[in-house]
Amino acid sequence: MVKDLKQRGMLDKTIVHWGGEIGRLPVIEDRGSLKKSGRDHNGQGFSMWLAGGGIKPGITYGNTDDFGHHAVENIVTPNDYQATLLHQFGLDWRKLVYHHNGREEIITNHRPASVIAGIQSRPPAIAEDS
Repeated sequence: MVKDLKQRGMLDKTIVHWGGEIGRLPVIEDRGSLKKSGRDHNGQGFSMWLAGGGIKPGITYGNTDDFGHHAVENIVTPNDYQATLLHQFGLDWRKLVYHHNGREEIITNHRPASVIAGIQSRPPAIAEDS
């Protein structure tokens, strides 16, 4: 798909995301029997990849500890990730407001967030050219 988007000249205005909101623990947990043993959720260290939309190709951003258990370098929070994608879409994440239970909310739930400048190959152009 990424190759096709690039061949059609559409990749620069498209962001392809692959990943989930969690990873899996790097160890198998003993839950009393082999049938119940497994790898539980891990929100502290996992991988995603992005392509297109002004994201630098072919880079790795951040590192985990030696076991792959938790991030130790260039830690990215979900709020940073959301702010970065919205920024690349040409949207100011601080001004993107929605109403919930009678309150104005922003996508980062009023928690600190930063755009991840280290993964950008150029300023946002998606919304500006639309």
